[in-house]
Amino acid sequence: MADENLLQRINALSNEEHALYERGSHTGLTDEDRARLREIELTLDQCWDLLRQRRAKREFGQNPDDAEPRSSSTVERYQG
Repeated sequence: MADENLLQRINALSNEEHALYERGSHTGLTDEDRARLREIELTLDQCWDLLRQRRAKREFGQNPDDAEPRSSSTVERYQG
């Protein structure tokens, strides 16, 4: 996935996340909303990780297309 596509995906997921939080602040979140938020958070972590991998590969003269998405369990263990 190209950087531009990743950034578009990140923006779309972020917008959905903000909309869910906004809706939840008025009416509360359903179990489905909370599950979707968790899914969005994990997917965002994976997208950001893949984008960082692509940028690092490019910076060091490697092919960014060789970057591979990592599992959600892997990116969840990262420390901020």
